[in-house]
Amino acid sequence: GVLAGSVSREVVDEAIAATGKQARRSGGKLPPHVMVYFAMAMALFADEDYEEVAVRLSETLSGWDRWEQAWSAPTSGGITQARARLGFEPVKTLFEQVAVPVADELTRGAFLGPWRLMAIDGFEWDAPDTEANVAGFGYGGSAGHATPFPKVRVVTISECASHAVVAAAMAGTATGEQTLARELWPRLEPDWLLIADRNFFNWADWRDAAAGGTQLLWRMKSSHRLPVVQALPDDSYLSFVVSPNVRNSADRARIAAAAGRGEPLDPGQATLVRVVEYTVDDRGGEPETIRLITTILDPAAAPAETLAEAYHQRWEHETGNDQLKTHLRGPGRVLRSKSPDMVRQEIYGYLLTHHALAALICRAATEADIDPDRVKFKRTVRIARRRVTDSAALSP
Repeated sequence: GVLAGSVSREVVDEAIAATGKQARRSGGKLPPHVMVYFAMAMALFADEDYEEVAVRLSETLSGWDRWEQAWSAPTSGGITQARARLGFEPVKTLFEQVAVPVADELTRGAFLGPWRLMAIDGFEWDAPDTEANVAGFGYGGSAGHATPFPKVRVVTISECASHAVVAAAMAGTATGEQTLARELWPRLEPDWLLIADRNFFNWADWRDAAAGGTQLLWRMKSSHRLPVVQALPDDSYLSFVVSPNVRNSADRARIAAAAGRGEPLDPGQATLVRVVEYTVDDRGGEPETIRLITTILDPAAAPAETLAEAYHQRWEHETGNDQLKTHLRGPGRVLRSKSPDMVRQEIYGYLLTHHALAALICRAATEADIDPDRVKFKRTVRIARRRVTDSAALSP
């Protein structure tokens, strides 16, 4: 089934038990595991009201003997209460358990050498304009130019080839992307090459993101000083980034001299990096210089031209965001939840459903030996919406 391939009943029950959200009484119309699937069904049927979503979900679940045929869909009020009883924690825990990369070695565009191409970026989502959401998330924009709806900022890590989101952190817009990204560094894997735009770099985050062995390829702001330590044969060069605590020019000169001699740098003060620079010509008529830094110091392992091409895979993350916000929720649509916890539950439901669809697309593309980009996400959503009434679509 479309969703059961990523989210089995057993894993749902484990997430519910781990968060202490088991049913308090037996025989209820909407037990916790049904409400977890309901959170995903809300994403799949974003244009439908609660009662219609419940009816479509029950059509699937009624295919098993354990589902009472005499069951009738609760009212919207009953569903709202059941969502509140569940909370967001089981859906978040479930996402953290099942959201893994889905491409394999045969998936086109998934790897650069031994490293799986991954990207990190953020996006914002409009929440209903309620007092609770305003208090929990706040408005976006600046003073005097606030947005009409409270904004939820979400930072995610996704697999470039499949667009599958594998880690997420969210908060109000007062919390910056760098702060949210710090929640995700423990989720990084040693066989990843993580791509990031220039808004994510600072000394501490670069060091922490690389600490577990993940390779990094991040864009740098043009104002950042990157002295040439050693020119390399592929037109890249070795340089170093320093801690903001190193302010003395003499200390910087000492670090530069040590790096030039090939001596190990004090990890509390500086880190050796490799720099790749190139220009693009189609930015408003003016050439623009792109400056990348990477932890891959050996040009034989990843030549400069290869890294430049890999950096532009970051835009696959934008494609994944568009799939979430445009093709699942609908362009310009506002989330439906009126409290912060339910907003979080709803967003994790979207992430779970998107992950299941991305995995389905990736498997199909890999078997057909084509790039997953060639499989239309919108068409896949339409098929999933039609197939959800098939009794094989969800685990009972």
